[in-house]
Amino acid sequence: MSDAPKTSGMTRLRNYFLTGFVVCAPLAITAYIAWSFIGWVDSWVKPYIPARYSPDSYLPFPVPGFGLIVALILITLIGFLTANIVGRAIVNFGERLLGRMPLVRGIYGSLKQIFETVLSNKGDMFRQVGLVEYPRKGVWSLVFVASEKETEINQKLDQEGDPLIAVFMPCTPNPTTGFLMYVPKSDIVLLDMTIEDGAKLIVSAGLVAPEVKQMVVVNGEPIEGVLANPSVAALAQPARKSRTASSRPNK
Repeated sequence: MSDAPKTSGMTRLRNYFLTGFVVCAPLAITAYIAWSFIGWVDSWVKPYIPARYSPDSYLPFPVPGFGLIVALILITLIGFLTANIVGRAIVNFGERLLGRMPLVRGIYGSLKQIFETVLSNKGDMFRQVGLVEYPRKGVWSLVFVASEKETEINQKLDQEGDPLIAVFMPCTPNPTTGFLMYVPKSDIVLLDMTIEDGAKLIVSAGLVAPEVKQMVVVNGEPIEGVLANPSVAALAQPARKSRTASSRPNK
């Protein structure tokens, strides 16, 4: 009988620890990544800042993030200068110079196209999450569906009435690596989840799954965003009745 309170107390302590760990771990990891990024940018930018302009020369301690602020200002200034005719001419001259270098031009061209696609052309990014039977029938893999474009691949593998769509199948837990595949449109099962929810599902290896939501009819009226759960619908029904009764005029 004396062991029961001790076991209950240890269980509560364990639950408290796990709850605190769930709260603190994401905050600590986020702070560590942000601090590491700030330190990495500072290590690149600060050596090029003249000593008379650096606050580290006047303060007894280094100022974290000053290099990041300078980098953001310089990048914004370069973007402003590039927007006019003179800056655009300088950029074109530099690109023509890089285009004459056999190895550098391929790397620069690929990186520029990737950044332009991600940052500028929002409509050309992944637009939906889907499922594809891979690597065998009956086994489904999560893919990000790109926009439909007419390419040489579509022309060479033309399938009448069933166009090929480029899909990217990311790897777990790193969604930046994966496989690019061209799949017939009829073989893709489109999902309602967002790109962010799909990325969370990939990174967490299926542990963080988005909630399944759909329209639930209560008293003949559809309610959006309610989980398809009878208990939730039952809880929503009295609230709907009370709201309807309160809105009626008193006789």
